Amino acid sequence: MTGTLLAFDYGRARVGVASGNRLAGSAGPLEPLDAGDSGRFWRDIQSLFDDWKPVTVVVGLPLSMDGSETPISAQARAFADALEKRFGIPVILHDERLTSREAQSRFAEARAGQRMRRRDRRLLDSMAATLIAESWLAEQPPA
Repeated sequence: MTGTLLAFDYGRARVGVASGNRLAGSAGPLEPLDAGDSGRFWRDIQSLFDDWKPVTVVVGLPLSMDGSETPISAQARAFADALEKRFGIPVILHDERLTSREAQSRFAEARAGQRMRRRDRRLLDSMAATLIAESWLAEQPPA
């Protein structure tokens, strides 16, 4: 399967978003979404689907280091189910262990010596979504 994918790093306050391309095997961050206003949140997601027309959707599944579910795992699963029902595209849950830590590391490396601004902190969520997409893409057979 080729085409565009959208990846999400679910969080209670914000949801990181990334787009990827199966053919190129690459991904990049998009603007994170605020999860506080449910109506606006779903309109923003609708806009993403309209703009990117994904053929694949990947949602990060937060697991503890031993592979067991975390308190937010059920919420990420519910989010994935809601995406699948709303858009009729199968949603893949992908282990996201260490993506937040790796995102912080990459971000700190890119901004070495600079102070982190509020906007930068928001982008960490989408960097994590990018890592989720890259990890999933790396596990796929060549297109």
